[in-house]
Amino acid sequence: MEPYFDKPFYVGFSPGGYELGLLPDADPASGALTYWGVDDVAGAVVAALTAGASEHGPPTDVGDGIITATVKTPDGSIVGFIFNPHFVASPTDT
Repeated sequence: MEPYFDKPFYVGFSPGGYELGLLPDADPASGALTYWGVDDVAGAVVAALTAGASEHGPPTDVGDGIITATVKTPDGSIVGFIFNPHFVASPTDT
């Protein structure tokens, strides 16, 4: 499968209509990174910070209207948030 988004900082695939992304510059020691799809990335970051997380990567428009951010949870896990205006959930996902 060919990526739908291919930049030096992110390579995105859409298997079965879902997001699978590779971060070529990521530190493997940080472990796997899961992005949760949200409508408001900045709002999700604020909610996570309020719940005790710390900022890891600020909300950033990475191109094509896709916005991402990451936070570090109190236990050290990294959680990502993504708004992708091109993603449409399949009817069985709603």
